[in-house]
Amino acid sequence: MGLITPFLFGFLVAFIGSITPSMLNMSALKISIQKDVKSAKRYVFGVSLVVLLQAYIAVFLSQYVIENPSILELIEQFGIGIFLLLSFYFYKESKKEKAIIQIPKTKQTNDVLFGMTLSALNMFAIPFFCGVVAFLEFVHLFSFALYPVLLFCFGAGLGTFGILFLYVKYAQKIQQKTGKFTQDINLFLSILTALVAIISLIKQGYQSI
Repeated sequence: MGLITPFLFGFLVAFIGSITPSMLNMSALKISIQKDVKSAKRYVFGVSLVVLLQAYIAVFLSQYVIENPSILELIEQFGIGIFLLLSFYFYKESKKEKAIIQIPKTKQTNDVLFGMTLSALNMFAIPFFCGVVAFLEFVHLFSFALYPVLLFCFGAGLGTFGILFLYVKYAQKIQQKTGKFTQDINLFLSILTALVAIISLIKQGYQSI
């Protein structure tokens, strides 16, 4: 297995996994529209840094998941609580947003930090990457050697950056296509994070039967 293979797997998994609307890519869209492209790019950079770390943690955990599946269950349960809190936060922001006329620009470090914080709160990224790594290892397409692991993680970070960058780049076109949707994006994020939490709760209940 060549070294390019784990990089491509990491890139494609992260890129494809982030195409559909989620808390992270919708926030990138929101920042690009309400602030500016540079701020959004800094946010995307912050998100990608944390995804790289989350992918590394997932690789480490995947070696123990088969013997200790309770590890992922614990992470998912914690993630449910985080997403419920985020749902409430975005709902409150959607109420405030109607009274805001102009959104002040923040410092460069704040955009990066916001991206890192929001990405770190996305606890479901670790179980996602963990499942991917476990599957790839099962079909003999992944190695836990140092360089394949690092390349997989780098690919995951770059894949996340790539798809979020596309959201940022085409934010105005997306706004034109979706109209009022982008004006109520905080409300959409509130509903989205609540749905993720509810679906995860149902999944947890189904698995415990």
